[in-house]
Amino acid sequence: MAIILALHAANGFVTLDAGKMDYIRFGSGPRVMVMLPGVGDGLKTVRGMAVPFALMYRSLMRDFTVYVFSRRRKLPKHMTTREMAADLNEALEKLGLKKVALVGVSQGGMIAQWLAIDHPDKVDKLVLVVTLSRPNDTINDVVERWMGMARRGDYRGIMLDTAERSYSEKRMKTARLEYKLLGSVGKPKSFARFLTQAESCITHDAYDQLPSITCPTLVIGGTEDKIVTADASVEIAEMIPDSELYLYEGLGHGLYEEAPDFLQRIARFCR
Repeated sequence: MAIILALHAANGFVTLDAGKMDYIRFGSGPRVMVMLPGVGDGLKTVRGMAVPFALMYRSLMRDFTVYVFSRRRKLPKHMTTREMAADLNEALEKLGLKKVALVGVSQGGMIAQWLAIDHPDKVDKLVLVVTLSRPNDTINDVVERWMGMARRGDYRGIMLDTAERSYSEKRMKTARLEYKLLGSVGKPKSFARFLTQAESCITHDAYDQLPSITCPTLVIGGTEDKIVTADASVEIAEMIPDSELYLYEGLGHGLYEEAPDFLQRIARFCR
């Protein structure tokens, strides 16, 4: 209990018109930061993860009160990233959150684009991390592979393939051992949410509407991204007026776990 109080960590959910959405909150800073995770949210929501997240992102807690939102618990087939952004907007409304610093990672970055486009009053600063604005051959190939694994119930395959495509070889030495030992720990009862979220990645297309984003925007990518590609980050930055672009040399899709200055970089921008 003392740790939870010190971290100002809390688990919660918000009831939307279409169902419940899990979120966590930690930190006590004066500014609100909202973080949106990637497609892995389809396998496990943030439910019950407030303390682990707070410990992992504790460097943000002095300056920000941080919210991390999952997609809602039950997703219909063929739901789009734009519809997921509408859900998020409803959640922000119900929680009274306005003018947030919005950080979207991978699929979370796709949802963040739509929130900034459709509800600009909600977004004060925007950070788009290892994401894309429209499909490309790389994401299509990767996601189709993951969806095939999901339909076969191959959880370990999804996790290992994601890691192989995301991390540097140094990080993968540890990851391979972890997956060998853990096997199917954390395997969801159903892959329905994951399939919906994965499909939304290859139907997402906000490219032509990116110029309408007017808030200060930072785009972060990795030169070795084998899931969305570095070019996807470059073209987002080219389309959003006055945005900043930073590419981590030699890092890929998992740069937010590997780059030692990642949290400091987004904190500086969002202050």
